[in-house]
Amino acid sequence: MTTSHPPAFTLTVDVQPAALVIRVAGDLDYETCDELMRAVDRNLFAPRDSEGPFLELRVDFTGLDCIDSMGLSTLLMIRRRTDAAGVRLCLDQRPRGLDRLLEITGTLEHLTAPRDESGGARSPGTG
Repeated sequence: MTTSHPPAFTLTVDVQPAALVIRVAGDLDYETCDELMRAVDRNLFAPRDSEGPFLELRVDFTGLDCIDSMGLSTLLMIRRRTDAAGVRLCLDQRPRGLDRLLEITGTLEHLTAPRDESGGARSPGTG
């Protein structure tokens, strides 16, 4: 009998002058979502010397294999934190499966809308 092993989950953090880029590879699920949240908290909100705070967080899903409800919950938590911090959230290179999950759950527009800087309702966009 052959045992199937889940694909390795990896996060790659790229600190740029105005943006924090986190690349996700593997399954974003119950077992791995805390790792993404810790990476966001540890890097996005850490004090920076000369560059000032990040203007945006870009989460790149080029290597995403699948996502479950805990992964979705983590994305919603990240959106709340970036909004509170005045940071733009961009979900880049979303595979079809992720877009489908976001569409079915009614969260696509919320997660991809530009951050509202006026205090009013957000307008839909591609973030």
